[in-house]
Amino acid sequence: MRPSGISIVVLTLMTVLAGAAAFSDGMAVIWKAAAAAVTGWFCLDFYLGTRLPDMELKRTVKHSLPVGAWSKVVLEFKNLDARMILIKAHDHHPEDCHCKGLPLELALPQGKRLKTFYDIRPFKKGDMVFGRIDLFIRSPLALWWRKETCGKTEAVKVLPNFRQIKNYTLLAADNRLSRIGILKKPRRGEGNDFHQLRDYRAGDPFRQIDWNKTSRYLKLITKEYQDERDQQILFLLDCGRRMRHADDRDTHFDQALNAMLLLCHVALKQEDAVGFMVFGGIQKWFPPRKNVNTIRHILNQVYTLHPTTEAADYLSAAKSLATLQKKRSLVIILTNTRDEDFDDLLGAVKVLKKKHLVVLADLREKIIDETMAQNVTDLDSAVLYHALTDYRERLNKNHRALSHHGIISINTLAEALPARLVNEYLNVKASGKL
Repeated sequence: MRPSGISIVVLTLMTVLAGAAAFSDGMAVIWKAAAAAVTGWFCLDFYLGTRLPDMELKRTVKHSLPVGAWSKVVLEFKNLDARMILIKAHDHHPEDCHCKGLPLELALPQGKRLKTFYDIRPFKKGDMVFGRIDLFIRSPLALWWRKETCGKTEAVKVLPNFRQIKNYTLLAADNRLSRIGILKKPRRGEGNDFHQLRDYRAGDPFRQIDWNKTSRYLKLITKEYQDERDQQILFLLDCGRRMRHADDRDTHFDQALNAMLLLCHVALKQEDAVGFMVFGGIQKWFPPRKNVNTIRHILNQVYTLHPTTEAADYLSAAKSLATLQKKRSLVIILTNTRDEDFDDLLGAVKVLKKKHLVVLADLREKIIDETMAQNVTDLDSAVLYHALTDYRERLNKNHRALSHHGIISINTLAEALPARLVNEYLNVKASGKL
């Protein structure tokens, strides 16, 4: 029990009255009577406040939360007591979260149920625990606050931000993928696998007309093709120290992981199998598969992953992948490279390209682009601009060398990676390279 604000005010007034009573016999009599009344008031309220009101409390939170996104936590109170209850509530949410809306101050009417909520935004993936809820309950006569700890602990998983997949699905349904930079060109009836025969439509390529069927049915019949299916997409995800770099709030590793999940969703919609291998301080292998639960299985495998402080060994990872994956696949390397990594990286892609089609998605730091966009105003800024220009040219030279070896090379900012990856995947499917 602790005094309320009203208690402090009453005690302050009694102190003032005591000072006046020291100089007046009449005020002394008044002070004694007031002191007796206030003491009785405090004691009675303290006694009444020791009885815990009859109430129920329930927390509702999703068992899986997306990292970096705001989610609601609902608290439901039910007052079964015979009086209105004034409370302050503070939920012990996980430490690795930003929070809005706590503590809560509520007035619970007699016999009523009240729902309220607060918002949390986890900034770290992994397993997290909600603790119990602290309640401060005001006594019936408003002089005391009683602290009680209610509810129960609750474990949740903080997963990569899967809301990007939901956004893609909604835009795809409305044919508005261009809003997120994905350019899906119409290719009616084209592809590599025969799909069906159908009547000729205006605009169909003449090379797709089946002249044998046309002569039999005395009308133009067209062959319709579709993109190849049942192909395998493998991600080689760098978990090394370079992926610890953060643009704004999210690390390159988390942004690469989000892009990987989006492309997994797209590939599964195309009836391709998806898998991944993690390297750079953590070794994890998820063989390609395709079923309705694949995304959920991948989320459960990657949500506890974080970038390490170890260097990425590209050549070792490539040799391991070549041993584990025998079938020709589209291998997408998600990483952040420097000039000194080139020799190791080149050796790795040479190993992989013997059997697989390789895409290198190399993330660059946003701060470099921002710095180079600034005006050169003095000697220091000129030296910095020259150094960054030289640095970028060396990286571009490395990417040109990789392209010369038949590697599809993507050098991009992390925020643009999801759209770039999906577009490149669709281009590969359309070209029949795989």
